[in-house]
Amino acid sequence: MITWEEFEKVELRVGTITEVADFPEARKPAYKLKVDFGPEIGVRNSSAQITDIYSKDMLVGKQVLAVTNFPPKKIGPFWSECLVTGVQAESGAVVLVAPESSVENGQKLF
Repeated sequence: MITWEEFEKVELRVGTITEVADFPEARKPAYKLKVDFGPEIGVRNSSAQITDIYSKDMLVGKQVLAVTNFPPKKIGPFWSECLVTGVQAESGAVVLVAPESSVENGQKLF
């Protein structure tokens, strides 16, 4: 169990994917993403192993929920600056967590 104060430290925010590129250097199939979290946070890079069910075209413009206050993590030659969240489908593919309706980029989960 964690406390409410511990949960409040996690910055889970909504952002819109603005760019998607292949990530051939990744060990498992992945994309390089640029996610816009609005003027307060800006655009952050992320890598995501979501190639099983998402094409690059499907992702551009999609809103996602991401952790924005992890330190940057180097993944091969790429620096990931946020963690896009997802859940595993029965098939093993990752399904992105996203708001049901469009919201302003940067909105925090509470």
